[in-house]
Amino acid sequence: MIEISQVLHNKAVANGAEQWLADLPELVGSLLREWSLTLGPAFTGGTEAFVAAVTQADGTPAVLKLLVPRDDLSVHHEILVLQVADGDGCARLFRSEPARNALLIERLGPSLHDLGLPFETRLPILAATAQRVWRPATGLGLTTGAEKGRRLAHAITELWDELDRPCSERVVAHALACAERRIAAHDDERAVLVHGDVHQWNTLQAGNGFTLVDPDGLLAEAEYDLGIIMREDPAELMVGDPRERSRMLAAWTGLDESAIWEWGVVERVSTGLLCVQIGLQPWGDAMLAAAEHVAT
Repeated sequence: MIEISQVLHNKAVANGAEQWLADLPELVGSLLREWSLTLGPAFTGGTEAFVAAVTQADGTPAVLKLLVPRDDLSVHHEILVLQVADGDGCARLFRSEPARNALLIERLGPSLHDLGLPFETRLPILAATAQRVWRPATGLGLTTGAEKGRRLAHAITELWDELDRPCSERVVAHALACAERRIAAHDDERAVLVHGDVHQWNTLQAGNGFTLVDPDGLLAEAEYDLGIIMREDPAELMVGDPRERSRMLAAWTGLDESAIWEWGVVERVSTGLLCVQIGLQPWGDAMLAAAEHVAT
């Protein structure tokens, strides 16, 4: 019996991957046989993939990840990032098969979310862990920060109409203006490999530190990763000065505060709309509420 969450089911349906859902038990079974794996419990918190604990033939614990099919190069980019990182900042990749969107990855400890660490403790851990991933990555064929900005702007416009405008026009205009500035600012010479989805569920304990899983992989300004950190914990953002967080992240990393802030705006609105679409609540409504709070 293959167990998946309703959110993952909704995401697959939104991507037109109903057949993938129907074929999932057979796909899992074939990979268990071919890769000599013993299946353990599924992790049901993900929104982009079926993920389950497995044990390799030599007893090494691992994680089997099967991404929901998409009409892009997301699986190839994730594999590439894991190969380039080679266990430094991201989980180690044991093997993969892009044709079946399948990855076998080292099994790590609990996530920051599972550890229940307070926001003030999580924030510097997230920033420090993201920094381990940043390195030169030109010529690898990764999506650029400019391309990502254009995709996010398109998604915001499209989802806002599709969902019957769940936030104000002012919020959308603010996010689109921020996206335009980040698109224009992209510079391949300054850009680095970024993880692309740095949050508490993707930051797992590894020995005495932490490492990241589920990289999107972009060639972008490093501020993009810190914008993801700005997107998360929307309730905390609305307490006091909302830009205090971006100023702290900039001070810790030596990066540009305005760029961190603007990527946070774009990601907060686009992700909030996506969460509403796939029923990931209360996160969707909370992100859009924070977007209303900071919109100018």
